[in-house]
Amino acid sequence: MTAATIAARQREEITMGAWDVGPFENDMAADFAHTLDETAPDKRESLVRATLSRAVQARDYLESSEGEEAVAAAALVAAQCPGGEPVSTGYGPKEALPVFADDLRPLAVEALDRVVAENSELAELWDEAHSSPRWRQSISHLRAVLAPESGPREEALSGVQQVTRVTDRRT
Repeated sequence: MTAATIAARQREEITMGAWDVGPFENDMAADFAHTLDETAPDKRESLVRATLSRAVQARDYLESSEGEEAVAAAALVAAQCPGGEPVSTGYGPKEALPVFADDLRPLAVEALDRVVAENSELAELWDEAHSSPRWRQSISHLRAVLAPESGPREEALSGVQQVTRVTDRRT
C-alpha cells in the first residue's frame, strides 16, 4: 500500500467514521449493532424495520448516520436470504436475531435505493472517496441478494402464463 493510499483511507475514516466499505465498517453501524444487542429479543425486528423505514421516509435529505444504519439493517435482512452472507465482523450484532418477516426484503431494497439516490449525504461522502466504486458495488450486491431479478418460481409462473395464452388463442 502506498503512502498516498494510506493517506486517502485515513481521510475517509476521519470524514465518515468508516474504515472500509462493508455494512458494519463504520461507527454508526457498529453503534446500531450494539443498540440491537441491547434491545429485547422480541423487539429486534421492529428496530430493523424502523431503521429501514426511517431511511425510506427521508424525502428531502438523508443524513449519513441514517444511511449507514439503513445499510447495516439491510445487510442483516440480506444475511437471511438465499445467497446472503452472514454478518461475521466483530462490529455486527453479537446477539441472536429473529427470523425476519418476508416483507422486510422489499423495504430493505427501497432503503438501499434511497441511500444511493440524490440527496443522500452518505452517497455524497462516498462519491468523494477513493473507495466509492467498491462501496457502490457492496450496496449493489446487497440489493441483488434482497431482490434477485428472476428466480425459479418467477420463471415457472412465466411459463404457466405462456401456456395459458396459447390455450386462450385456441379457443
